[in-house]
Amino acid sequence: MEIGIVGLPNVGKSTIFNALTSGTAAASNYPFTTIEPNVGVVGVPDARLTRLTEIFHPKKTIPASCRFVDIAGLVKGAAQGEGLGNKFLANIREVDAILHMVRLFEDKEVVHTMGSVDPKRDIEVIETELMLADLDSISRQYDKVSGKARAGDKLSKDTLEILDTLKNGLEAGTPARQLGLDPELLKPYFLLTTHPILYVGNTDESPDAAVIADFQAFAEARGSKSVVLCGKLESEIAELSGEDREMFMNDLGMEHSGLEKVIVAAYVTLGLCSYFTGGPQEVRGWTIPVGTKAPQAAGVIHSDFEKGFIKADIYHYSDIDQHGLEVTLREKGLIRSEGKEYVVKDGDVCHFKFNV
Repeated sequence: MEIGIVGLPNVGKSTIFNALTSGTAAASNYPFTTIEPNVGVVGVPDARLTRLTEIFHPKKTIPASCRFVDIAGLVKGAAQGEGLGNKFLANIREVDAILHMVRLFEDKEVVHTMGSVDPKRDIEVIETELMLADLDSISRQYDKVSGKARAGDKLSKDTLEILDTLKNGLEAGTPARQLGLDPELLKPYFLLTTHPILYVGNTDESPDAAVIADFQAFAEARGSKSVVLCGKLESEIAELSGEDREMFMNDLGMEHSGLEKVIVAAYVTLGLCSYFTGGPQEVRGWTIPVGTKAPQAAGVIHSDFEKGFIKADIYHYSDIDQHGLEVTLREKGLIRSEGKEYVVKDGDVCHFKFNV
């Protein structure tokens, strides 16, 4: 999965990106520090992989992964090209989901391009620009299709109905994802507001509880999940490893870092889950959409696995966690043989059998 980090300038996008990816994206106190998008691959934190590694003793362990894209700050008027807006909006079209960074902290040393901290206003500014860009795209497509529809072309008539719904909804201030249309019907239009959104509030080390509560309530009202973290603190945590990291987080009373919460919330936002493969060579996590059937899950490993799929031997992580050995699971009848219609569940451990 690929997640684009968006927001106004100077809200902490590059700081969070660096902490997530251990990257070196520029982070400065002026707008448009990021021009070209920075891309980083992040392993999905999953304690189950640690346990499977203890059981299989593999040569290597590879977590499931996702890509984060640090997209330059958008400003009011981006849809009309303000602040290099057209270029940045084009970058957003290519991601699977949007991580919308929102500034929750006051700092006179860090310029706020809107003049003051107001999370609700800042969210609406960004989303308005995304809707205006979509409306412009839909309007241009509408003009092309309407003539053919009037001439009686059935496909154009059907398309015009979809465009009408989109146009009316966007003009009323409703993102495309909230208009009740089948997501498959929306794919050909490459709209910005079809992307699911995860709101991430960036606070300081002395957060304002009222500001956070308002931010979370506003995100929930828009049907989206939210995570609150302190970018400065997350950067410090990201620089530590092993015992130092664990001690630092324990001192702060943190069981999970904010960035771990972001990745988990991103999974939920995108409707994803993980299954595992395990053996003496490798233990690995794989990302699939919830509801994926066994052949398609196998295809994530290699297309040949899907083409030549025969069956899959499957058991759940909880079973091997409890019993410790595959041979014990087999003796207890806990390893099942599943066919092409089996829907792979989060936490399944799979051994695929195929013939090409």
